[in-house]
Amino acid sequence: MQISIWTEERVAELTRLWTEGLSTAEIGRRLGLTKNAVVGKAHRLALSPRPSPLKSPPAPRQPRTVVIDFNGPSCSWPIGHPGEKGFHFCGAKPLTGKPYCAEHAAVAYVKPKERIRAA
Repeated sequence: MQISIWTEERVAELTRLWTEGLSTAEIGRRLGLTKNAVVGKAHRLALSPRPSPLKSPPAPRQPRTVVIDFNGPSCSWPIGHPGEKGFHFCGAKPLTGKPYCAEHAAVAYVKPKERIRAA
């Protein structure tokens, strides 16, 4: 004779926790069973299905209102922090072949220090 792990108390507790919306893993932890045992019993009891988090509709996206005024090549050095009011790019004339103006190129491109040669 095989003894079932599903006592009347466990079935009642499973049903209660299921209707509260707990995850199958959490129900399993509380009952001392595996997630798969919980899923199988819930299926056999024909408990109402719950929406899958993978199938739920995506959260609505916030509209982006980023406007960049582009008038040809300009310095791409950021001023401020993206997302903050007043954030913008320098906009000065860049050095030929570089994305930055002379002032910001001096900060961005630091020459390595010359090695001191031993005599």
